[in-house]
Amino acid sequence: MRIKLISSLLAIFMIFATVASAHPGRTDANGGHTCRTNCAKWGLKQGEYHYHNGGSSSSSKSSSSSSSSSGSTKKSNKSSTATQKKATPKPEYIKSAIQVKVNGSKVIFTESPIIMNNTNLVPLREMAKAMKAKTSWDSKTQTITVTKDKYKLIFTLGSKKVKVNGKEVTLQAAPKEIKGTTYIPLRVLVEGLGASLTSSGNTLTVKVK
Repeated sequence: MRIKLISSLLAIFMIFATVASAHPGRTDANGGHTCRTNCAKWGLKQGEYHYHNGGSSSSSKSSSSSSSSSGSTKKSNKSSTATQKKATPKPEYIKSAIQVKVNGSKVIFTESPIIMNNTNLVPLREMAKAMKAKTSWDSKTQTITVTKDKYKLIFTLGSKKVKVNGKEVTLQAAPKEIKGTTYIPLRVLVEGLGASLTSSGNTLTVKVK
C-alpha cells in the first residue's frame, strides 16, 4: 500500500510541476496556442504562437527566413561578380613587337605595327615606300590601291576582301585606320607585290626581287 501511495503522490507532483512550468492558456489540437497575456513574463512576444513543450513556430520561421535571405545574398553577389567579369571586353588589337627589314634594311615606322585577329598589320605608307610601291586613296569608295610594276592590290577599309592582281582574296584581318594611320596586313601586301617574307623571332625579313 505504501508503495502505491508513494507512486500516486509522485505522479501528482509531476503533473503540478509541468503545469507550473507553462503559462496559462488553453492549447489547441496541435498542443500549442497564441500568447495573449503576460507574454514577456514567459519570454514570449505578444501574439506569438508556441507550444507548451517549449517550441515556438515564430522562432523557427524567423530562422528559416534568415537562412533564405543569406542564401539569396550570396547568389546575388556571385551573379554581380560574374556580370563584372563578362563586362570586360577584349581589346580589338594590341601593339606588335615585330621588326621589319626589306632587303636587309630596317623599316622605320612612325607608329608601331599591331596584331589583330592573329595577323600582323603595318602602317601602309612606310611599308609601301620601303618596297618602292605607289599608293592611292579613293575617299568615295574607301579603297586603297597599291601598285608596283605589274602588281596591283586594292584594299577596302574595314573589309576582309582584297583584290590581288585581279583575284579576290579573303583576309583574316581587314585594313584599319587608327588615328590617321592606315594599317595593312603585312603578308598579303608583301606577297601581292611579288616579294617573299620570312621570319626569325620578332624579325620579319622581306626580300624584294
